[in-house]
Amino acid sequence: QVQLVESGGGLVQSGGSLRLSCTASGRTFSSYVMGWFRQAPGKERESVAAISRSGSITYYSDSVKGRFTISRDNNLNTVSLQMNSLKPEDTAVYYCAAKRTGSTGTFTRGNEYDYWGHGTQVTVSS
Repeated sequence: QVQLVESGGGLVQSGGSLRLSCTASGRTFSSYVMGWFRQAPGKERESVAAISRSGSITYYSDSVKGRFTISRDNNLNTVSLQMNSLKPEDTAVYYCAAKRTGSTGTFTRGNEYDYWGHGTQVTVSS
């Protein structure tokens, strides 16, 4: 079982940057595809980004492509989300998720993931 803990959320002005981090417990981090999801009030959860086990393949939703960067460090059991040029519509609770898999690719649907963090709030003011 994997426990995920997010950090790095907060309040930032439009156009600003934040870096989210997620630390995973356990010794098999490289066996997991990692993803970031977000959920805004009154909206469904949506996929933001995902990264393959090796880090060589990444996925971004159209709404964040070119502004957000996902990365991972398999030695430190961490996955990060660098968020630049933030917009008020990026305001949401951001969740880290993990899926144990033998696949070399990524997964983008929330129901494909096995483990979830508790989330961290990101608020972008206009």
